[in-house]
Amino acid sequence: MSVYTPAEVVEETGFTLDTLRYYEKIGLLEPVERNAAGQRRFSDSDVSWLGLVRCLRDTGMPIAQMLRFAELVRAGDHTIPDRIRLLEEHDRRIQGQIANLTERQHYISNKISYYRSVL
Repeated sequence: MSVYTPAEVVEETGFTLDTLRYYEKIGLLEPVERNAAGQRRFSDSDVSWLGLVRCLRDTGMPIAQMLRFAELVRAGDHTIPDRIRLLEEHDRRIQGQIANLTERQHYISNKISYYRSVL
């Protein structure tokens, strides 16, 4: 099992140190192991979890829902149906956002074409 320093986790995940501390404080990230000097040492599992959190955050999932998802994961496999429902709801929101952006992009493309036609 690999062990990562906070700086390595920042580099790997793109989260700031403050964000990592905040996620640990609110329980989105389980308490991180510390070495004898009290410095945080992240595990492969921590880094993997943060990769999922990054994906959820980048796709607009609110922290409250991420916390709910984390609770479900920690509660065990019997919560898998609830996790699926939560992720399906999020996926539907993402699909709606993509459709909206595609429509907006089409509008902008038409406007570009119009402006080029008048040059």
